[in-house]
Amino acid sequence: MGSSFYPKAMLFLVLWYLISGCTLFLNKYILSYMEGNPTILGACQMLMTTICGFIQMYFPCGMYKARSRLMRPAGFYKHMILVGCTRFTTVVLGLVSLNYVAVSFTETIKSSAPLFTVLISRYLLGEHTGLYVNLSLIPLMGGLALCSINEISFDLRGFIAAMATNVTECLQNVYSKMLISGDNFRYTPAELQFYTSLASIVVQIPVLILFVDLPTLEHSLSFKLFTAFLLNGVFFHFQSITAYVLMNYISPVTHSVVNTAKRASLIWLSVLLFNNPVTGLSAMGTSLVIIGVLLYNRAQEYDKLNKAKLRYNSKVNLQ
Repeated sequence: MGSSFYPKAMLFLVLWYLISGCTLFLNKYILSYMEGNPTILGACQMLMTTICGFIQMYFPCGMYKARSRLMRPAGFYKHMILVGCTRFTTVVLGLVSLNYVAVSFTETIKSSAPLFTVLISRYLLGEHTGLYVNLSLIPLMGGLALCSINEISFDLRGFIAAMATNVTECLQNVYSKMLISGDNFRYTPAELQFYTSLASIVVQIPVLILFVDLPTLEHSLSFKLFTAFLLNGVFFHFQSITAYVLMNYISPVTHSVVNTAKRASLIWLSVLLFNNPVTGLSAMGTSLVIIGVLLYNRAQEYDKLNKAKLRYNSKVNLQ
């Protein structure tokens, strides 16, 4: 990590925040006000990420350094299918939750992501977090509980879909981090974007045939809705690829906590835009989420200092 680390990481973080907001609110607008189909919306998102991902493999747009590949690594198709399936599941479940509950509720439920990420990172990457980092996740969970119990728009189907989205998204992020930061072979963000989206489309085809009435869809698809689907797909592509680029700079747990901070801001933005009623305890829960993020940052700094001291002491003892 050179001196350009912080400016670049901050740039991609800001872009990720802005584009995520555009994607989320357009998702809600399409589903709630244009009566779009969640499965079709998810399919359009994957189709656009496949097309845009293919283009960005050859035109990185300053996000990363393009690499020429002579051969694919062992387990290539297995990795792409696994991440593709989790991407598809995450997208569809996320859209299903938005169909039943408010944006604020969906995003608050997802605030528990750091806890799942800690567990999955420990299992897949062998990444151990310190005691203070783990304790800092408690306010996040407490805030989640307050918002979930007292949210006026609570719906069990939306709650289950949002929680399931959490698990699949955390698994996807940790696994993607493993592929981007591999020792023997490192995938570029655009390669991950293109190949996993392509795998996701293959998985989606039988789902579309089974659950979508295609003849009816053809008659109900207006030009305005079609344009909204395309625009949403472009937003989703840039949201996904900036998230992948950001993974080059930060750990999965930090990525998850930063994502939680993003969600806390989107919760209140959604309240303002969609006039969703929120109780006082829900507001308190959101505040706890923000406090948890701040505590996490301090706890991480403390853990880094402790690890540095331990390394220094072990070197001194060896001399």
